[in-house]
Amino acid sequence: MKRPSKKVRQKELVELIEEQPFLTDEELSKKFNVSIQTIRLDRLELGIPELRQRIKNVAKNNYKKLRTIVGAEIIGELVDLNLGKNGISILETTKDMAFSKTNIVRGHHIFSQAESLAMAVIDAEVALTGVSNIKYLSPVKAGEKLVAKAELVRVRGNDHFVHVRITVDQKQVFRGKFILVVIDGDGGMES
Repeated sequence: MKRPSKKVRQKELVELIEEQPFLTDEELSKKFNVSIQTIRLDRLELGIPELRQRIKNVAKNNYKKLRTIVGAEIIGELVDLNLGKNGISILETTKDMAFSKTNIVRGHHIFSQAESLAMAVIDAEVALTGVSNIKYLSPVKAGEKLVAKAELVRVRGNDHFVHVRITVDQKQVFRGKFILVVIDGDGGMES
């Protein structure tokens, strides 16, 4: 099978990255059946930033939408946010997040990513976690990338029910069900 010309490949590369900005150079090289170096040269020639910068660019636009918490309070990079519906964040784990003996990431980092994303999804000025039901499904090693997806599944009065799933390489490692309670600025319940 003949490979498409450089011009066609680059056009398709631009379209693909616009649709899926989080594809790695390795994934792109497999998709186009070329070397990683060819993808890097194409990106350089087209002015397409590397993956880390693309994530930051997308995140920057999403942080502007936040209402319940401020951007610095999100654990991980906020890469997608639809207020009152859903959101996605990515957390690159590091050695300082893990137990030194086992290299397993401490649970509070994973929980913090889930809870902060759940808070971000809520379309309210002030909310607190009323209830959380969580389950750690598999250990996470330092250096692995956590992808959290949150979805607002129900609103009943002041209670917002948000489900969060966290995966590593598309394998679920955590799930959380949160009930976030919307309160007014004086600390009382909104009506």
